[in-house]
Amino acid sequence: MSGSQRMSRVEGLLGQMTLEEKLGQLTMSAETAAVTGPVSASGIGEDIRRGAVGNLLNLYGAERVRERQRLAVEQSRLRIPLLVGLDILHGYRTLFPVGLAEACLFDPQAWEQTAREAAREAAHDGVALTFAPMLDVARDPRWGRIVEGPGEDPLVGVRMARAKVRGFQGADPAGTAGRAAVDRLAAVDRLAAVAKHYCAYGAVTAGREYASVDLSERTVHEVHLPAFAAAVDAGVAAIMPAFIDLAGVPMTAHVAMLRGWLRGRLGFDGVIISDYNSIGELVQHGVASDLAEAAALALRAGVDIDMMSNAYRRALPVALERGLVDLALVDEAVRRVLRLKERLGLFDNPYGRGGVTEEPGERAQRRALARRVAARALVLLTHRNDVLPLPAQTRCLGVLGPLADAAEQMRGSWWAAAAEEECVSVLAGLRTALPATRLLHARGVPIEGADDAGFAAALEVCDSAEAIVLCVGEAALMSGEAASRAQLDLPGEQRRFAQAVLERAAALGKPVIAVLFSGRPLVVPWLVEGADALLAAWFPGSEAGNAIADVLVGRVSPSGRTAITWARDVGQLPIFYAQRPGGRPPDPDHPDNRYCSRYLDVPVQPQFPFGHGLSYGRFVLSDLRISPVVLQPADSLEVKVTLSNQGTHAAEETVFLFIHDRVASVARPTLELKEWAKVELRPGESRTVVLQLRAEALSFPGPDLQPVLEPGEFEILVGPCADRTRLLAGRVRLTE
Repeated sequence: MSGSQRMSRVEGLLGQMTLEEKLGQLTMSAETAAVTGPVSASGIGEDIRRGAVGNLLNLYGAERVRERQRLAVEQSRLRIPLLVGLDILHGYRTLFPVGLAEACLFDPQAWEQTAREAAREAAHDGVALTFAPMLDVARDPRWGRIVEGPGEDPLVGVRMARAKVRGFQGADPAGTAGRAAVDRLAAVDRLAAVAKHYCAYGAVTAGREYASVDLSERTVHEVHLPAFAAAVDAGVAAIMPAFIDLAGVPMTAHVAMLRGWLRGRLGFDGVIISDYNSIGELVQHGVASDLAEAAALALRAGVDIDMMSNAYRRALPVALERGLVDLALVDEAVRRVLRLKERLGLFDNPYGRGGVTEEPGERAQRRALARRVAARALVLLTHRNDVLPLPAQTRCLGVLGPLADAAEQMRGSWWAAAAEEECVSVLAGLRTALPATRLLHARGVPIEGADDAGFAAALEVCDSAEAIVLCVGEAALMSGEAASRAQLDLPGEQRRFAQAVLERAAALGKPVIAVLFSGRPLVVPWLVEGADALLAAWFPGSEAGNAIADVLVGRVSPSGRTAITWARDVGQLPIFYAQRPGGRPPDPDHPDNRYCSRYLDVPVQPQFPFGHGLSYGRFVLSDLRISPVVLQPADSLEVKVTLSNQGTHAAEETVFLFIHDRVASVARPTLELKEWAKVELRPGESRTVVLQLRAEALSFPGPDLQPVLEPGEFEILVGPCADRTRLLAGRVRLTE
């Protein structure tokens, strides 16, 4: 069907609709297949028949979706199909690593591939829309939803946004972004993506979920908006405003940010979907006195679909009577919703998603991908005495801790339709990888609570085993939505248990490899110092145990790099690498200098910097070459560096390129990430790594927040992480 025919159908339906039917298209109600908010809906079937509900969330399964869709397209007056959405953040039935873990890949191709496979799997089950990608840049790990996103850096957020939108929605063979990608949504193995949470949700006060956000406009524009601009440029179908208020204005009612910046400046003409009950919560925010005022505020701001507050269908009629809004705004929103349903092919093929069965071998290939990605997302934080990989001749291995045999925890938060019995635990993965090794398992303590009855049995394992794999960390639901934490050490009795294991093993001269599960960087300096190796496993997904075993036995060299700075003390939070110097910057060369930016009681440096991660290789960077050293605004910069693997194992390294604008009209961060490359080398192999950078990448939002490219001197810094002491540095000059 041509664009004009689709538009004609939209306008034809709009002309026939009653007010109730229009408001039904602007209403999204929850089914019960998943619980993602504090309120629930009932009587949905009759509402669908009346046309009073046009969109559903938390529904999946081909037969269940078909049953609901049949009510809409066969029994409602206008036969308008339902839009069915679900939170598919890191997989559907097959789970990939959680978002923060995936960010540690620094691999846009893998990000796109996992989204593509999640879309295929969910579409097979009738889902048409995913509330993803989650693009909130976050720098405070107390906030539980840091687990879902790209970490602390805006460039990582930008590239993840593009990759995930392409993966969910599809892109043509040439990789064209923009509207061409959106128009391909009719394919029955694609999902409409919803970029969330617009914007600055990751900066909530004190890391406390749903709290207020108060940031400078500069930080909003430099850190929190770029990923959403990238999503729009990639053709994202929908945007979800955040629950929070930004400097006193709730995002759900933020005219300047929604109609102004998003629709006006960026030209976004897709659908804006409220978060769960957020329109009704405008009353709690204190900007609306009742539901009618709340509904009017959201509609005037440009929110098209009301998720779960029933504000539009119940209160917009009242708002219309009061003159708070006019019908033209309702019609405008309905048009956008109907156009999205057209683009998804729902009018012409309402049962298409859920009507295609998987090809033989498709599930096995998806599981293999999940295993590869999970292994590459693991970050080896510390490694001493060459305790890894585990020797093939290991006869007896102790596998201890509450997360050693906890397949259900491997899913992390937002596990969609994944069954816990289909996830692989660490113990199961090691049994498969080491069939000739005797494995001694003891839980020791639960994840939470004061039960220490298993202490003694677990410590006895240390006496018999040659090495210990200690699996500790958070429960899956200790991160994610509504999961802020003020204390970031191990919960329950785990610290006491782990320290006892470390002490017993040290006394016996036996190595301990700690595997740390979490949805955020934990503050565990004692574990960093005590373990012979520390592996950040995050929540790796369905193939967790196999992926961890692949790394521990050396089938895969660890290559994950932290997409978030790790603090050594909660008093350092929020902590991130891209800080401005200030007038009295930290002075590590003079520790007695009191009058600089420092703490009296802990170092200012983090436990691990952004980009940190070890491998089984030993990489050395040398011979930095930059050309040209004087460039003009239309030029490109070529940065070359020699990378050598002087270790005994093949491994992959990530080479980061940072800049520092030394003198500018606005003080710039001491480091800004502008590019990276991933390189795999055999033992003894060297290669020239080439990084390209256009001069326009040296621009920044000027005093008026408009992009400016100022002449001057720039540092170019290349290395393995955001630790200046480990970076090779050169300088270039940008001329007029």
